[in-house]
Amino acid sequence: MTLHTDTVEQIILPNVRDIGEFDVRRALPSAQRRMVGPFIFLDSFGPVIFGPGDGLDTPPHPHIGLSTISYLLQGEMLHRDSAGHVQLLRAGEINLMTAGRGIVHSERSSDPVRASGGGLTGFQAWVALPESHEETEPGFQHLPAERIPHLEGDGVSLNLLAGSLDGLTSPTRTVSDLFYADLQLQPGTRYRLSAEHVERALYVVGGEVEVIGQAGRFGADRLVVLRPGSEVVLRAVGPARLMLLGGEPLEGRRHIYWNFVSSRPERIRQAAEDWRARRFPDVPGDDDFVPLPDDSHVRWRFKA
Repeated sequence: MTLHTDTVEQIILPNVRDIGEFDVRRALPSAQRRMVGPFIFLDSFGPVIFGPGDGLDTPPHPHIGLSTISYLLQGEMLHRDSAGHVQLLRAGEINLMTAGRGIVHSERSSDPVRASGGGLTGFQAWVALPESHEETEPGFQHLPAERIPHLEGDGVSLNLLAGSLDGLTSPTRTVSDLFYADLQLQPGTRYRLSAEHVERALYVVGGEVEVIGQAGRFGADRLVVLRPGSEVVLRAVGPARLMLLGGEPLEGRRHIYWNFVSSRPERIRQAAEDWRARRFPDVPGDDDFVPLPDDSHVRWRFKA
């Protein structure tokens, strides 16, 4: 839905995708909006409850030209990648993986969760890299909860996961102007979202919020894209939780095919051929292989 107001530009309803073990809600990319700032992909998942013997099993798959930011609200999962990193991600922590010229990773439930069962809720975002960093060396960074910048007071609780916002700067290693935050508001609390970043959006995790001056309320699983430069004051109707994201748009268009992102279509075609020919590196300790999807099931997507 595209609106014509001084504050809200678009309201996006995520598509629900079946990834095998459970459904995910995909807000970006969508037919209405390809990117918000450098963010080109946003999935939310859960709450999912695994019984004993079950768990998350995302086998090794490749990426180029992007950074993934994984953030859990509940549960845990084990990351492994072809650069040799093995890291358990727990709720409230961040895994930032930069693919650059190419990396392969898997995400699975840990042995304790697989043995006894447990819940899983979280987000994965992809940040497209500037052209100057698309072929950078792959890298990985884990941030425990205590290293994530935090702001608390007057009914507001904010964790800054990446970038800069409200005078805070996250230690996550990003290479473009962006912000990504987990915001919790007590009932009736107001929060002013700074206009320091060109493109801004909020994803409602739970509860309802109002945008002061805008009719209506925005409930769970809505991506609300805000008009650049507008004064934005949010008000929580009851307890509310939001993911805030955005930043400076990247130079030029970005293409996305399966797990590959690039400013150059020929680079994506090469990556697809490299994966088909098994030229990507393996993930130590995880030798499953996911074939390249049939082209009839995967569409090219372009930044508008």
